Amino acid sequence: MNKRRWIAAAIAAGLFICSGVFSVITNRPEQEETQTLQGLNALFYGSNAIEETTLVAGDQDNRIVRLSLEGTIASSSSGGLFTTESYDHQRFLEELRMIQEDPTIGGILMEVNTPGGGVYESAEIARELAKIKELGIPMYVSMKNMAASGGYYISAGADKIFATDETITGSIGVIMSGLNYAGLFEKLGIEDNTYKSGALKDVGSATREPTEADKEVLQTYVDNAYGRFVKIVAEGRGMTEEAVRKIADGRIYDGQQAVSVGLVDEIGFPEDTLAAMQADLGLEDAEIFSYDVSSTGFASTWLGSSLAELQGLKESNTERVIQLMESLGTSDAPKPLYYYGGE
Repeated sequence: MNKRRWIAAAIAAGLFICSGVFSVITNRPEQEETQTLQGLNALFYGSNAIEETTLVAGDQDNRIVRLSLEGTIASSSSGGLFTTESYDHQRFLEELRMIQEDPTIGGILMEVNTPGGGVYESAEIARELAKIKELGIPMYVSMKNMAASGGYYISAGADKIFATDETITGSIGVIMSGLNYAGLFEKLGIEDNTYKSGALKDVGSATREPTEADKEVLQTYVDNAYGRFVKIVAEGRGMTEEAVRKIADGRIYDGQQAVSVGLVDEIGFPEDTLAAMQADLGLEDAEIFSYDVSSTGFASTWLGSSLAELQGLKESNTERVIQLMESLGTSDAPKPLYYYGGE
């Protein structure tokens, strides 16, 4: 590297450091939606905005968008290009809202690979998908390794569902689990001194034995969430709620089993799902595209990641773990989940 390049590199590094220091001093962003970067941050990291990537060229007035839901459905990240998790809930919701505003989209191919997750987060996705359905935009779902519990919840309203023979799906139901240390505390001579305004204020407490009233309250809560799940499946698959309840005892199904009980339409991989969609909807000449986050290579380097964390643009590992725990619940504060395998 010659002298001129060294000078240019030093100037760039100095500008970047100044940008980082200024960002730390002025603000630490805490937003629900993915933050769009500007100025020097955009130059070094990328804009962090959601942009389109063309996968197959074609008719731009009648397009297919290829969505991917990969990982546990939880509000564990909203960092866009700084996200280390495979699933970014806020970004996925943004993509669904972008579809609602795009008149050129003639079909959606959604690839699903998830064990499910939070009841609330699954309902958020289902709500946005329902809005899309009201607009008359067809959606085909391709289940990959797993589309269980919440993964099936968000898939149920699709026009057609494909799965492979090896896909794990089903697990229709709700789970809410926690640990109880009351017996251990008694052996250790530890007493639980909790002062509460009502008998059920600490329902689900890990430090005392649950009462019959505790069990009734929590079971009712779970049953209500299960009822909503059953209704979603019944409406999406054109089945009665009674028929759904017969097959929705929490068990998992492989692809062929899911076809036999009416949860899946056909066996196939994503490319088979896409081909069927194009043939069924007359979209053989459609442009196919996906959504991606605008970024630079620097954002994925150790230095870029460290500086982004210093600026408050990226959550620390501790913050991500805490956020995930709060989203899915803990043994002390369990939450109902549409999730295969529990917590």
